[in-house]
Amino acid sequence: MVRLSTNSNALWDSQEGVVCACFPDNCKTVLDATCHWTAILGLGVSSNLGLLGKVAVMKQGKTRWKCFLENIGVLQWILTFLLFGLVCIGLMVFLLFTSLWPLPTLYFIWQLKDWHTPERGGRRSAFVRKWKVWQHVRDYFPMKLVKTAELNPNRNYILGCHPHGVMSMGAFTSFGTEACGFKDIFPGIRSCLCILGCIFKIPLYREYAMATGCYPVSKPSLEYLLSKSGNGNAVVIVIGGAAESLLSRPGINTVVMKQRKGFVRVALEFGADLVPVYSYGENNIFRQVIFSEGSLGWRLQHLFKRIMGFAPCLFVGEHCFWMPYHCPVTTVVGCPLAVPKRCSPSQEEVDHYHGLYIEALVKLFHEHKASCGLSDTHKLQIV
Repeated sequence: MVRLSTNSNALWDSQEGVVCACFPDNCKTVLDATCHWTAILGLGVSSNLGLLGKVAVMKQGKTRWKCFLENIGVLQWILTFLLFGLVCIGLMVFLLFTSLWPLPTLYFIWQLKDWHTPERGGRRSAFVRKWKVWQHVRDYFPMKLVKTAELNPNRNYILGCHPHGVMSMGAFTSFGTEACGFKDIFPGIRSCLCILGCIFKIPLYREYAMATGCYPVSKPSLEYLLSKSGNGNAVVIVIGGAAESLLSRPGINTVVMKQRKGFVRVALEFGADLVPVYSYGENNIFRQVIFSEGSLGWRLQHLFKRIMGFAPCLFVGEHCFWMPYHCPVTTVVGCPLAVPKRCSPSQEEVDHYHGLYIEALVKLFHEHKASCGLSDTHKLQIV
C-alpha cells in the first residue's frame, strides 16, 4: 500500500488494485493514519495496516459539492433524530398563542381521529423513501446492504437487527429508506422498520416517521404487519434497544439478547421466520462517553431510560462533535430460521427458538466479520 502522490491523501492497494483509503487531514504518513483510526476504534496500535483501508474515508473521486451534500444530508438526519420532536412540539404550542391557532387546533383534532393509523399499516411514501438525501447519507460512510440468502415473498419475517449503536443509522438507511436498494436485493419483500412508539404521538413528527415506512414497536402494530397486511413483510426490530445503545463503543461488539425473548414469542404466535441481521461498523461512527456503573451519570441515564423508553447518550464525532466518523457500515442479512405457528407458545418453545436465534446470530457474525473489516480475534459479546 503506497501513497499515490506527494499531494494526495489516497492510498493504493496493489493487491486489490483500487484506491482504498484516505489520510485524515492531520496525518502525513501511513503510521500516523493508522494510529489515528486505531485510536478512534479503541484498538491497539498493533492492529495491522489493513485496518486503515477498512475504516478510512473514501473521498477519492468525490467533488467538493458531493462531500458538501453528504455532510448536509447526514447533519439533517442527526438533527432530526435529536431535535425534530422538540421542534414540532414547540411549533404547535407556539402557534396556539398566535392568530394561526386554528391550524394546530384542527391538526390536534385530526390527530386524535388518526391516532391508531401508525399501528394499522401507517402511510408509507415511496417518494420519501427514495429521497436523494438518503443516498448522500449512504455515501458519507459509506453503507451497504448484503444478502446471504433469499427471502420467500410468501412468508413474513422478523429481522432482528444488531447492534443498536448510538442512533441505529445502519438500520434506518438500510430498512427505512431505499438508499441501499432493499427492494432490488429482496424482490417481493417490504421492509417495515419498527421504532419507539412515543414518536408517533408527536405532532408532525409522526407523519414524517410514517412516510419513511416506520411503525411503532408495539404488539398491535406487529400483529397487524404479521397477520393483516398480507405476506412478504420483513418486520425489522432493533432488539437491544436503549440498553444496547449505552454499550455502544468503537471496536467492541456487544448485543443485549439474553433476556430479550418477546420478539421470539411474537414470531411463534404468527409463524414468522426469524432472520438475524448484523450491522458491522455501527458502533464505530461515534465515540460515546461511558459512565462507570453506579456513578451519578449512569444512574441518570438509566432513570431517563425507564421513564422515557430511550437513553440519552453523550457522544462525540468529528466536525463540531455531532458529525459521525467516516467508518464503513455493512448490514448483513442472515439466513431465515424457520418458525412454526403456535397460538399459545410455551416458555420452553420460546427458549428453544431464542437459543437457535442466538446461535444463528453468532454464526453470522463470525462468518462475515473478516470481510467487513474486523480481525479474526473479534468476539461477539452477548449480555
